[in-house]
Amino acid sequence: QVQLVESGGGAVQAGGSLRLSCAASGGTFSVNAIGWYRQAPGKQRERVARISSGGYTNYADSVKGRFTISRDNAKSTVYLQMNSLKPDDTAVYYCNTLNNWAQPVGSWGQGTQVTVSS
Repeated sequence: QVQLVESGGGAVQAGGSLRLSCAASGGTFSVNAIGWYRQAPGKQRERVARISSGGYTNYADSVKGRFTISRDNAKSTVYLQMNSLKPDDTAVYYCNTLNNWAQPVGSWGQGTQVTVSS
């Protein structure tokens, strides 16, 4: 079973950038689809991006054109490059493995906090 750990969050001003990392250990990382999710206070967790084992990517409309998901199988890491950040992007960000129906199947980790100030 792949274990994932998120990192790279922080506090930035609107318009700034951050790159989040999702580092995997155990299992066979390269065969897993991975999704990035976020949860803001008082809101449900939502998926913002996903990447298949073959590199196919998909984004939520709210982040399309601003966020880029990528993976480095040699480093067992998936990245989320976030540009042009907005206060609405403030949330705890999580990554998870996805099944064939793009549903999260692993345990949720601690996540990494992203705070965007106006």
